[in-house]
Amino acid sequence: MPMLREGQATAVYRADYQAPAWWIDTVELTFDLDPAKTRVLNRMRVRRNPDVPAQALRLDGDELNLARVMVNGGGTSFKMEGDQLVLENLPEGDAPVELEIFTTCAPAKNTKLMGLYVSEDTFFTQCEAEGFRRITYFLDRPDVMAMYTVTLRASKAQYPVLLSNGNLVESGDLEDGRHFAKWVDPHKKPCYLFALVAGKLVAREQHIKSRAGNEHLLQVYVRPGDLEKTEHAMNSLMHSIAWDEARFGLSLDLERFMIVATSDFNMGAMENKGLNIFNTKYVLANQATATDTDYFNIESVVGHEYFHNWTGDRVTCRDWFQLSLKEGLTVFRDQEFSMDMAGSASARAVKRIDDVRVLRTVQFPEDAGPMAHPVRPDSYIEINNFYTVTIYEKGAEVVRMQHNLVGREGFARGMKLYFERHDGHAVTCDDFSQAIADANPDSPLAQHLPQFRRWYSQAGTPVLKAVGLYDAAAQTYTLTLSQRCAPTVGQPEKLPFVIPVQMGLISASGQEIALRLQGEDTAQAAKSRMLVLAEAEQRFVFTNVTEAPVPSLLRSFSAPVVLECDFSDAELLTLLAHDSDPFNQWEASQRLGLRYALKAITAPADAADTDSQPGAQLLPAAFMQALREVLGNDKLDAAFKDLVLTLPSESYIAEQLAEVDPQRVHAVREAMQLQLATALQADWEALWLAHSDTGAYRPDHVSAGRRALAGRALTMLCLASAQSGDTVWPGKAYQRCKDAGNMTDRSSALSALIYSASPLAAQALQRFHALFQQDALVLDKWFALQGSACDRGGNVLPAVKTLMKHPDFQIKNPNRARSLIFSFCNNPGAFHRTDAAGYVFWADRVIEIDGFNPQVAARLARVMDRWKKLAEPYRTAAQAAIERVAAKPNLSNDVREVITRALAD
Repeated sequence: MPMLREGQATAVYRADYQAPAWWIDTVELTFDLDPAKTRVLNRMRVRRNPDVPAQALRLDGDELNLARVMVNGGGTSFKMEGDQLVLENLPEGDAPVELEIFTTCAPAKNTKLMGLYVSEDTFFTQCEAEGFRRITYFLDRPDVMAMYTVTLRASKAQYPVLLSNGNLVESGDLEDGRHFAKWVDPHKKPCYLFALVAGKLVAREQHIKSRAGNEHLLQVYVRPGDLEKTEHAMNSLMHSIAWDEARFGLSLDLERFMIVATSDFNMGAMENKGLNIFNTKYVLANQATATDTDYFNIESVVGHEYFHNWTGDRVTCRDWFQLSLKEGLTVFRDQEFSMDMAGSASARAVKRIDDVRVLRTVQFPEDAGPMAHPVRPDSYIEINNFYTVTIYEKGAEVVRMQHNLVGREGFARGMKLYFERHDGHAVTCDDFSQAIADANPDSPLAQHLPQFRRWYSQAGTPVLKAVGLYDAAAQTYTLTLSQRCAPTVGQPEKLPFVIPVQMGLISASGQEIALRLQGEDTAQAAKSRMLVLAEAEQRFVFTNVTEAPVPSLLRSFSAPVVLECDFSDAELLTLLAHDSDPFNQWEASQRLGLRYALKAITAPADAADTDSQPGAQLLPAAFMQALREVLGNDKLDAAFKDLVLTLPSESYIAEQLAEVDPQRVHAVREAMQLQLATALQADWEALWLAHSDTGAYRPDHVSAGRRALAGRALTMLCLASAQSGDTVWPGKAYQRCKDAGNMTDRSSALSALIYSASPLAAQALQRFHALFQQDALVLDKWFALQGSACDRGGNVLPAVKTLMKHPDFQIKNPNRARSLIFSFCNNPGAFHRTDAAGYVFWADRVIEIDGFNPQVAARLARVMDRWKKLAEPYRTAAQAAIERVAAKPNLSNDVREVITRALAD
């Protein structure tokens, strides 16, 4: 699969896949590490693929200096075609060929952070998707799996720690103050899983014994001074190892497992075999510097990368179109891990709700925008642009549906068969679903497998329409389910999906009704069951229903669809009060909040002006009373209450509109927030009193829920105070900023001051910076709070521009750029300005960042995917900004693909 150079726009197609003409069996790499000029000696044993017609060996390279090529110990002829090294005169026959390539590269100049690069005097690598070609010439494709031996040589004083994949087999001193370390990986792997790290690092170590009885060494490497922040990451790793053994019978397969943290990283983390490289934000944590969200994210990401050891490393992708084979499956696994670690049913529901919120606010818009693509894409111009929420989060939902269709035990059988068939191989999404179905031949998945695979091949978010009809005389309830899916890029027509619909029926008094479909035996009745919609429309008739029910549909969000159901307010209030499914309880509150927001936004101009004014009563009394009852319900988890009282986001509201006036959406949501703050003020005060003393810090779900609810109460009370002129609650928030014993309480208090535009906010920000100016991750929070601040009179953009000149702002550090620039550009009320200044700022930053890090620039470019939904004057101004980026010469392939798709009709 060829690497595309800047300025090209050639697409790669899944249908064109061909097996490689050559295999690489073994790789011996020797690195002489130097920031300015690293020497790489690559000795490979290659052989022709007997199943492919004989052809030249073409090796990928990028920004390499080629010094020598040898074949079987002697010189050979070769040529360069673009960045490819082409060897046409290799020996014929099946015998292996010994190939030696000597190159140099300049890691210190590698600002793309792909391949081998230097960060704060430490060497790191990032090879997924196509970074290994920036280290040496190679068949840089995931279906070429080889055995690796790696020798690292470097100055012992400057780089005392030398790490690579697998097991350390030899180390020692060399002349001139240098030393070496030799690593052997006992498992075949594709080159994108190669890694090396060299620098001044310290490690937290833990020896464990697996259920299988094997001894293992676990290590978490960080820079000196950060070691005390690694306990949670180590605990998360141990929990991940134990969980994977218990849930799926998958054991750690190496003598040691290493995690290394770096602050310069384009991604969250990378699953290199046995040597995972992480962004520091997903490793470092203590109560003074990390929030509860940070703790949960670390647990999730550590789990995710460890789980890749089997779902991604031991079984990998045949080609990059199959990316969700590993990513979607592993996201599902890390979600299940996090839910199991949460413990209680309500805490599990909170995790599920959080995951669905990401899907709806980010992935659903992607499905409806110019970058829409199937979970298994059919083509791409730049593979880096397809590390998307569709591949990851929607891919996880596709795996979850398979889990739902075969059950928990059936899915475990399917996973077992998957590894029995494919361990050590590069395979496809179809191979995975086939294994799950074959292990469960009587399941709905096996019955509908060819049709189910449309989830992999068709883009877009299906709309599930539900219509219920109650027949009092016959005591039946007929549920008619139908589906449709809008056209997406390159797919004008969609065939029906297989949609699992977990559901129940609830009486007006709140009782669950036993479900028995017409023709079923009484013994089969249950209070929750799964229906399978496989046609464009199907009817399901339930019998012995003695009163008109309220349907509870898509429980636990059993399929990634948009549900259309003509619920009345009263029915939604019934679900909110009585549904046994926590997800649907929360969903009822979201539907009501969204309904009232859309009503106000789409109201006639005169009414609209009134609705957005401070004091506007947009939320009906019945809804407010229902929320008050939620807050006062001692049986509900605090974190769940916090979610129910969280209004739909501006971006989610905007996605429900055919044409969006971002300032109108912002004004209406803010009016609703103010109503919640003032009408429930007494309740917020009671909650604050009950939850403000959070006690000794523990990063468990119950304690985190209490802190979250206390933080929301404080925000609401500060907002109400801003309306009344009272200074008591802002004063309490400021005091909490000063005295809080943990970062969650401190940052939520600071956020409350910023959100309510308190005069104390500036002073609190200054104190916060002074206290944490030496901690990069906390400074990221400081920048992000200001970039995402609620816009009061257009004040956020000037503040962001000023902050870009701050001594602590470093645009070339991805974390810092994301903390400020991305936070602002994803802040709808501040970004979408009538004077277009936000769009001008965005265009300037995309062009600037593209000059040194195309991956980060392309992600920023995605902010404007949905510009065509904007009302005027925003739409014309957005188009002008996008066209200015498009006109820039020498754009990277990463950015050009995003911009070209955005402008396409």
